[in-house]
Amino acid sequence: MHFLTYNIRYAEGRDNKNDLPRILAEIAGADLIALQEVDRYWPRSGNIDQVRAIADGLGDYYWVYGPGVDLHAPGAAPASGHRRQFGNMLLSRQPLLACRHHLLPKYGSTGPLSIQRSALEATLRCGGRLLRVYSLHLTHLSGATRLPQVEALLAIHANAAFEGAAISGDLSGGQGGFAAGDGAGAQTVPEEAVMLGDFNFQPDSPEYARMAGPLSDYGGRITNPRGFVDAWCAAGGDVAGGFTSDVRGRPARLDYCFVSSALRNRITACRVDDQAAGSDHFPLWTRIEL
Repeated sequence: MHFLTYNIRYAEGRDNKNDLPRILAEIAGADLIALQEVDRYWPRSGNIDQVRAIADGLGDYYWVYGPGVDLHAPGAAPASGHRRQFGNMLLSRQPLLACRHHLLPKYGSTGPLSIQRSALEATLRCGGRLLRVYSLHLTHLSGATRLPQVEALLAIHANAAFEGAAISGDLSGGQGGFAAGDGAGAQTVPEEAVMLGDFNFQPDSPEYARMAGPLSDYGGRITNPRGFVDAWCAAGGDVAGGFTSDVRGRPARLDYCFVSSALRNRITACRVDDQAAGSDHFPLWTRIEL
């Protein structure tokens, strides 16, 4: 199964051209697509609904969208439902059985730009197993403001099974008007997850160590059995390589696919499409045998 994560920067490439069809060509063929910085009704992207345009352009994908930023769109008709939104999207060839949208901790700012970030979660069935997948975007501000977001992600993961499905309990009696036949019956919350997105940290950061495990004094990284592995490294990539963007003009690895460590031996490939030109980031492709 091919997983892709791509911060599309509302389809504006390094050439400063806004070209959504170019993005569609660069993500075509993936089984599960996690996108970040997807616009709805912003002037910078032509005041269009990029979510609908992406869904229509790709065709046979189930999809869900979660905005971190959600504002009134000036000039929108009262009943239009048009809002100025900016956030994450998930598209899948398999049905998205249940979805949740998590707003991550935010630190306000009177100086550098501070944006509400979020993690969009969906459960899908992959080859006989259930899997949670996430499209997420962490703050660009600093490690100090990112680390609480990483802790929130890990708490979301750890608590998922404990919290249970969005609707859980005995549905045989039609409690609350819900019934299993309404689609509310898939109540199992999977233990395993794949977190994809723009984490805005680099591999030598404390945030990376919190996600992938600390380095041992005796060599290697201490991976918790219930934690995550960096798919790029699990597939044989150099931890210091695999650049997906740049910071102040220097190449940087900011985009990741973190996979539950129980699935680490199923990661068979991970690559960066450094020929993509649709954004200021490159897409990251990961193949996991499920």
